[in-house]
Amino acid sequence: MDESLRMEQALQQLALLIRRHAPSNGIHRTAVPSLTLMHAARLSEPLESVYKPSICVVAQGAKIATLGDETYRYDPSTYLAVSVELPIIGRIIEASPEIPYLSLKLSFDTDVILDIVKETKRPDFVPAEVSRGITVNRTSPALLEAIVRLMQLLNEPEDVSVLAPLVIREILYRVLQGKQSALIHQFAIIGSHAHSIAQTIQLINRQYDRPLAIEQLAKTINMSTSAFHKHFKRVTTMSPLQYQKTVRLQEARRLMLTESVQASDAAFRVGYESPSQFSREYARMYGRPPMLDVQELRGSVKGSNMIG
Repeated sequence: MDESLRMEQALQQLALLIRRHAPSNGIHRTAVPSLTLMHAARLSEPLESVYKPSICVVAQGAKIATLGDETYRYDPSTYLAVSVELPIIGRIIEASPEIPYLSLKLSFDTDVILDIVKETKRPDFVPAEVSRGITVNRTSPALLEAIVRLMQLLNEPEDVSVLAPLVIREILYRVLQGKQSALIHQFAIIGSHAHSIAQTIQLINRQYDRPLAIEQLAKTINMSTSAFHKHFKRVTTMSPLQYQKTVRLQEARRLMLTESVQASDAAFRVGYESPSQFSREYARMYGRPPMLDVQELRGSVKGSNMIG
């Protein structure tokens, strides 16, 4: 069958399956713990969260992901791959009631990536320099067809526990057949610079409310402070301190928006000692003071049912 026809048929099937299992606006969890679905009938406000290693596939519409000052667009012809935990701002840019935005996010363990590479006996390829932890790749018919099979398992919940891990493994195998596979593979190679940076990123995300000891972090992965800064920025577009600040402010915004936490309390909970410093940095990042920002956002975000 012609590749373009295979793509078209797979996308049609995928759109129908997402509509079936995510019939209303919002983010929907599924019987596959690592799989979430999104349905949106209108464009969205920029919404942020820390993306874990995952692939994001669009059946209809389009979305952009912003990391630092870089923007990545993906649609039915492409998919987003995130190889390490990153604070990303997502915004739906193509959606309507007639043709809603339909997508899925499949999280994965980088250990599975390494295991697949070993099984296929492909040599470990470590790029000379670490690369971004985010990339947009062309979608292939084989990848989409594997994703459709995973979605079809949602119709047979009793099969999920046995068959879903096998299909997810096939999906990741298809991802690793793409041109950008080395950019994903590098984060799974124990001892590589990319893997070491990924470990420190996990630590910062678990302890974002604590003071950041750059020298100690660098020491734990056997890097000089200057090398650590260089590799960290290559992966995330940010310095370690900028990364921590972004995670802190995103979490504070979430607390105020979804849990109605006061700005001063949110500041302390994410690690700020001074509410005034928190307000200054928050306004610098979002363009307006914390409570005014949340008041402006609350109606539009709740109305779109896209909190998550």
